[in-house]
Amino acid sequence: MATRREVLGTAAAVGAAAALSNFSTAGIAHADSAADRQKAARDAMRAVNAGMRSNYATLKANLTQHLGPVIIVQNDSQGGTYTLVDNGQKIEQLQPVDEVFELAKSIAHVPLGIFSVLAPYLDPNNILPSQAKYIDPHDLKMVAFAGPRNTAWITPLQDFGNTLDNARRQLEEARLPGDLHDSCAKILEAAHEFIAHTVRARAFDMKSYEDFSGSVYPSIRTNMYWASKMQISGVGNLMTRWRQQVGDDAWSGLYVVVLTLWTTYELNQNSIIIKNFMNQEKVQTHLIDLMTAQIPTDAVATALDNLARIVQDNIAAEMVFCADQTTADALKGKQDLLSTEILQLLGNGATAGTAGALTKGRTNQLVCPFHNRTAATAAV
Repeated sequence: MATRREVLGTAAAVGAAAALSNFSTAGIAHADSAADRQKAARDAMRAVNAGMRSNYATLKANLTQHLGPVIIVQNDSQGGTYTLVDNGQKIEQLQPVDEVFELAKSIAHVPLGIFSVLAPYLDPNNILPSQAKYIDPHDLKMVAFAGPRNTAWITPLQDFGNTLDNARRQLEEARLPGDLHDSCAKILEAAHEFIAHTVRARAFDMKSYEDFSGSVYPSIRTNMYWASKMQISGVGNLMTRWRQQVGDDAWSGLYVVVLTLWTTYELNQNSIIIKNFMNQEKVQTHLIDLMTAQIPTDAVATALDNLARIVQDNIAAEMVFCADQTTADALKGKQDLLSTEILQLLGNGATAGTAGALTKGRTNQLVCPFHNRTAATAAV
């Protein structure tokens, strides 16, 4: 009698034979097709990049734990949240700017608040002659999406007006510096009059709004002065204290990462102040304005992740592209590594036909990434 082992063994052998039979016919043709071989080869090439990215991410994650000293600034309505980091660890986090900064800016934003309510209901076909050369008609049409016949703006404008009136009634109790108090009062009172008149008339236009906004502009400038004064003082005092705490030697290599939205990306208020307290020889490379699409949930983690990438790229650039300083500098900065080649190709009027003519073995400075160190290089 056949044993259980023998029966199973026979069945396995039969199954294997059937599988080999199938593989030897149609299966071989499928597995050995040129398309399959090409896909396998390309997948193998993609795996190289996946492996590189995995190693790169591991280095970045580990490097994050050794960064420092670093100051991370998250722009906010209080003048900025500042965090001092050393060896990847938070040392201190605070908002150094006096609250007068926030109060001055808050009232200076009144005209923008009114605009935000009224803008969708503007008449896109009624551009002031004085503004015609400054306002893009297409942009205005997109902003004025509701149109001038719609009066849905009345209630939200009244609600905002009530908020302004409440601030005006209590303004004296805020105990602001004299000229700041007066400028805030002027803005709030002028806004009250504009809103009351506009609601009664149930109509407005660009001219009526600009008459209002122009009338309070000198007061807005006063508020801007006080906000700037408070920020300079608060940030300056903090930077001086942190420098003493860190020590001059470590401070000389300080990195600063300022996270901000696109609208305040250039000439950012915090960056302008901070750079005066840094090693001036390293400001260009160590003061990093990091533009974000939105305020990150964890500004410190976002900043350190980006800084780790920057720091390791600084070293990688010189080692990987040791034969080409221009390409090394591109990896160390904001420039895409292919940008030089693309610009040169486009600048020379390259088309699909001419690009196709740049073949292997031809001496060509456009396609070789190392052309910057040689007079002429064979394309590879």
